Amino acid sequence: MKPLLLCKSDIQGGACRSAYRLHQGLQTIGVPSQMLVQDKVSDNSGVIGAKSPIIQKLANFRESLDFLPLKFYKQRQNTTFWPALVPDTIGSKVAKVNPDVVNLHWICRGYLQLETIAKFNKPLVWTLHDMWAFTGGCHYSEDCDRYTQSCGNCPQLQSNNKWDLSSWIWQRKSKSWQRLNLTVVTPSQWLAKCAKASSLFKDIRIEVIPYGLDLQRYKPVDKETARELLNLPQDKQLILFGSMKTSDRRKGFHLLEPALQQLSKSGWHDRAELVVFGSSGPSSATDLGFRSHYLGRLGDDIALALVYSAADVFIAPSIQDNLPNTVLEALACGTPCVAFNIGGMPDAIEHQQNGYLAQPYKIEDLAQGIDWVLENKERHQKLSSSARQKAEQEYPLELQAQRYLSIFTEILGKA
Repeated sequence: MKPLLLCKSDIQGGACRSAYRLHQGLQTIGVPSQMLVQDKVSDNSGVIGAKSPIIQKLANFRESLDFLPLKFYKQRQNTTFWPALVPDTIGSKVAKVNPDVVNLHWICRGYLQLETIAKFNKPLVWTLHDMWAFTGGCHYSEDCDRYTQSCGNCPQLQSNNKWDLSSWIWQRKSKSWQRLNLTVVTPSQWLAKCAKASSLFKDIRIEVIPYGLDLQRYKPVDKETARELLNLPQDKQLILFGSMKTSDRRKGFHLLEPALQQLSKSGWHDRAELVVFGSSGPSSATDLGFRSHYLGRLGDDIALALVYSAADVFIAPSIQDNLPNTVLEALACGTPCVAFNIGGMPDAIEHQQNGYLAQPYKIEDLAQGIDWVLENKERHQKLSSSARQKAEQEYPLELQAQRYLSIFTEILGKA
């Protein structure tokens, strides 16, 4: 059994880190997994990726070239949107490896032309980390359901044209992927439902396999020790938020701000402080009602586990999301989570068992959820214990790898 995972990078970005973890999980259970990437950062010998500066410059050029069609939409929203237009050399590299099965992951930003997928001539398993595979180019559709038909009139492009870029991308996918030997895997029930409702994947087999974590790395660390190492206060309740960009509206920091301000006014101002990782401090200070600690980007699992363990609650106020790694990592470290009841959040967060699910986009309920998690010490201990139990039951890396191995084996048995 020789699977090959395709992804833009190995450990840069949440989706790529998830793919890399699966690769590690497969290796752990004895499967000779390989991973073919454009941007190799890890030192894992099973990851194939050129580090030549010339190759990297070419990759950057391909990414810029793939972005060019979006230049025609001057009023488009600042969301992630990729045409997957630029020809690539991935097909020959896959042929050289000659795997038994190809497992696609996050393949945008000039990494893979969508027409290439039909040329692999191998059984395909596509792990979806967002909605791109079945839309006309967007990664999250927001309130739009045009992917259930054939896209066009794209709200993210601010287009009133039925035959716009999104329609063209959808038509290319529909034409190229008609005869794929394809199984789709989604990490969340929500994304599976979206894929099943889509016009492109409505007749495709769809399985749900949650992400896996190394639970020996992501585990509770003594809170006092974690705070001392991170130079965080010992005498405050710490509210944690993580995102590469606080300006990314999909991640919901603009909804967390008023919730924190409301929480501060309700008596928490001198009792709690905010910790943010993934982003540096804002250029212009905003009064969030709490003293804030910006830790910047944390690149390794040990540092992340320390941050989660130092916190009393993790907030994931996304307005649309699949199954965020941050939530799973926080739970594994015994940190209760608060989020809106959307997307894949209810797969991980069990309301008032290991966290709190607020009514979608209700600022008052988000603030209430944070208050509810923090206000009672005995209840908080129970929430923390349940959080770790959830991770141990559902997110072991070996369990995820075994589930994928079962699918690979079944598919090859039918081939």
